[in-house]
Amino acid sequence: MKLFDLKGKVAIITGGNGGIGLGIARGLSSVGCDIVIAARNSSKTAESAEAIRDDYGVRVLEVELDVREQDNVESMMKRTLDAYNRIDVLVNNAGINIRKMPQDLSSAEYDEILDINLRGAFLCAKAVYPSMKAGGGGKIINIGSMTSLFGGPKLMAYGASKGGIVSMTKALASAWAVDNIQVNAILPGWIDTNLTRRARVEIQGLNTQVLTRTPIARWGKPEDLQGAAIFLAAAASDFVTGVALPVDGGYSANI
Repeated sequence: MKLFDLKGKVAIITGGNGGIGLGIARGLSSVGCDIVIAARNSSKTAESAEAIRDDYGVRVLEVELDVREQDNVESMMKRTLDAYNRIDVLVNNAGINIRKMPQDLSSAEYDEILDINLRGAFLCAKAVYPSMKAGGGGKIINIGSMTSLFGGPKLMAYGASKGGIVSMTKALASAWAVDNIQVNAILPGWIDTNLTRRARVEIQGLNTQVLTRTPIARWGKPEDLQGAAIFLAAAASDFVTGVALPVDGGYSANI
């Protein structure tokens, strides 16, 4: 058994056409995994899929997905099984944030964040469960955040959704261990993406604060998540479940 070899495996990455999701998709592809990129922006998905095919020679299925819609999620699972006849890995990465003080956040905005970030992850995990169970096991990787651990004045709803991701991860790990399904979470630190570039504009002093608190003294890159994702998707992590792993350059360890 090769501990980190994913040849012949199939991974679904929601929100996999950019940022952290694309970084993880490229990492899994680099060790031979066939990929499903499931995201809302179909043109961006097509561009990312073509780049992965060119760079790694793996198969990539493009699926337009809104994780809030149960029928949409179930259709994605059917298309994946029709194309590959198996699902080995699910990466629940799709997410949004709306940065506002709690008193300025509307109930509709709160619901949108929770629906995409938390309910969407639940719907995808539930939909993939029958196939993983029938196939003898699988790996689910939920993408949390440093806000799974810490609060922030403009991160109330986002933090609630990502704290819920950790709790859901532990519950699913406990429930599905009997089916040989390992469920873990990755908690990215401050990663340099289009979303966090906007945050640096919206939050005064953020860049300095991140660089000062992070012992490695830099922002992370999407590719910094690849090693953790490969580990949690591969046989190397068969006895690891219910874990929330910070990948943050030491941010959460530094008071």
